[in-house]
Amino acid sequence: MTVTSAATAGASAPSFPSSPDQHLGREATRATLRVQSRMLAATREHLAARGFQELLPPLIGPVTDPGTRGSKQVDVDFYGHKYKLMTSAILYKQASLPAFDKIFYIAPNVRLEPLETAVTHRHLAEFHQIDVEIRDARRDDAVAVAEELVSAVVSAVVRDMPADLELLGRDADAFREVVAGSFGRISHREATADLNGLGHPQDPAAEIDWEGEEILSAKSSRPFFVVDYPKGSRGFYDREDPAAPGILSNFDLIAPEGYGELASGSEREYDYATLVTRMRETGENPAKYGWYLDLARRGIPASAGFGIGLERFTRYVTGRSAVWEASAYPKLPGVVSA
Repeated sequence: MTVTSAATAGASAPSFPSSPDQHLGREATRATLRVQSRMLAATREHLAARGFQELLPPLIGPVTDPGTRGSKQVDVDFYGHKYKLMTSAILYKQASLPAFDKIFYIAPNVRLEPLETAVTHRHLAEFHQIDVEIRDARRDDAVAVAEELVSAVVSAVVRDMPADLELLGRDADAFREVVAGSFGRISHREATADLNGLGHPQDPAAEIDWEGEEILSAKSSRPFFVVDYPKGSRGFYDREDPAAPGILSNFDLIAPEGYGELASGSEREYDYATLVTRMRETGENPAKYGWYLDLARRGIPASAGFGIGLERFTRYVTGRSAVWEASAYPKLPGVVSA
């Protein structure tokens, strides 16, 4: 099935730059990065005003988010010990909650994505996330914070950066529903049925694939949440809904116009015995997660949170054809670059 959207139809991305100066020398790149800078400032303004504490995330650690969809981790030597570059700061967000009730990071991540993702327009090997975590929160609390944050950031850009949006050919009217905070919601089951009805084969027990996300995204004029993924489709840290066995209390946020997924989040599993069981169910070795499980044994607070891909979010706001155009020093999967 061919997806037709503002993100794909007639969109022709510039050639991938051979050097940083070539990329940064493009006026569209500079406008995109100016918008991104305002997005980061608006993120900090919005969250700080609501009592969130910004922390600096770790870059390496003995363990990181195991990841999904075929991405691989990067090992580094840490004084004779094998450490990992962070693919996600999720475990450290949970570890921070005994000190702070509400936290956020602007977190760099490295994931060696499969080579075929180099042509999806949506994947980078090196990227940043706006990572948020809220103590004693439920899934719907995190959904509300994500919706308010996206709306506030987009509103700030529309208000403060009209010249750059015009230079990039991005119509501010496209954000009318975003600024109003008018987001939709469907279940994973509904999304799967919709995709299969459209002729896209989507396994109802699996995470929605990239093409499926883009198809759903292209149908919508406003962002929307996909909730209640089946157990087994996500990592051990997504909490199973105690009222609905086999269903996770989690969500994805999908941008409209074919831009695809912006964010993922969930209630977090925090019970030690359940974490060990879930690790084994997902093929993870609990022995790798020693410090994290020791913390869980002592007591991790209940929480919910999410991560928004900064470059993906920037791409959507600026209307760029590919996510690498929203990075100052882009690293595409499998492409050797500066």
